[in-house]
Amino acid sequence: MAAKRKRVTEAVVQGAIRLSGVATILFVILIFALLLRDGLPVFKYTSLRAFLLGKDWLPLSRIFGTLPLSLASLMVTAAAGLIAIPLGAAVAIYIAEVAPSRAKEFLKPAVETLAAIPSVVIGFIGLLILAPFVQRLFDLPTGLSAFTGAVILAFMALPTVVSIAEDAITAVPNEYRAASLALGATRWQTIRQVVVPAAKSGIFAGAMLGIGRVIGETMAVLMVTGNAAVIPHSLFQPVRTMTATIAAEMGETVQHSPHYFSLFAIGLLLFVITFAINLAADVALHRTR
Repeated sequence: MAAKRKRVTEAVVQGAIRLSGVATILFVILIFALLLRDGLPVFKYTSLRAFLLGKDWLPLSRIFGTLPLSLASLMVTAAAGLIAIPLGAAVAIYIAEVAPSRAKEFLKPAVETLAAIPSVVIGFIGLLILAPFVQRLFDLPTGLSAFTGAVILAFMALPTVVSIAEDAITAVPNEYRAASLALGATRWQTIRQVVVPAAKSGIFAGAMLGIGRVIGETMAVLMVTGNAAVIPHSLFQPVRTMTATIAAEMGETVQHSPHYFSLFAIGLLLFVITFAINLAADVALHRTR
């Protein structure tokens, strides 16, 4: 009787897991279908080339050039990644390998707690504190710039990078460390040449999830990047990202107007870019393993 009950329980659990996986895939497909349905009609009013490579975003004049928006998104994301990934990996190594046990018990929950701060609160802090500081530090006309947005996004990505990278480093078997030390390596040589290479796939996964967190962020970017839809030539000028454009303009559009369709087309473009980044990361992760 107990064995039969166990088999039934296992079958129910397996069915629930399978259903969850199928539902997740179905949700992604439905989101993609919705974006296609409401995004593709914009090409009745503009060409694909003009949409992707156009330098002007003037939706009220039916000019839908998204090049400034996509370049701004890529610039802010890349800059945030350059800040968050090395810093996050360093913090993860410190927590996992260097920090005393008492400090480790405090540091990791503290870092993970940062992820619970609402993005609008972080954006508000960036608007009131970081932007004026950047303006004074670099003697700029305004502190609302791509650089300010990158710093804010790097701060938001840190908990993801640190948490996953620290888990990967902690999961490295202690036998690796013991063998390295027994061969005469120092503690830092062991960390650099044994532990980090063994945890490389996990650190890479944390970095890519942090990038995914950054590229989809909206409110914080909307508040601190200046919202200027122009081709970015410097990190220290105002820009407008794709997510900020959707958030700022969707509430003002007439439903099923060209402007409305163009915003869904931006969402479709962002979906494709995010999917491509995640796919490339997955392929690279499997090759690394």
